[in-house]
Amino acid sequence: MSGDKFKVLTGNDLLSGDVTWWTGSTWSRHVDDAAPVEDGAAIAASEEAAQRVVAAYVIDAVREDGALRPVHIKERIRALGPTVRLDLSLRPNDPAAAGWVA
Repeated sequence: MSGDKFKVLTGNDLLSGDVTWWTGSTWSRHVDDAAPVEDGAAIAASEEAAQRVVAAYVIDAVREDGALRPVHIKERIRALGPTVRLDLSLRPNDPAAAGWVA
């Protein structure tokens, strides 16, 4: 995997259960909105205490061709959505998305 690794924060929205990504000021359903974090554990604790997110944790990511990509396959699947039908994923028109779960 090319690119330098950095850390981003992910979790699940407390109300909907959606996978979410910390943008630096709020949460987004889209991994490309994620911002690198220095102290993700502190942010996670604060956001969980405010009941905006649950089960937040820090992961490794890289930037490839301008797009953020989680390093581990589990996180790539969480970022993409269903793997059985790409048309139901969060990236239905992205031909590169199929390679995320390979």
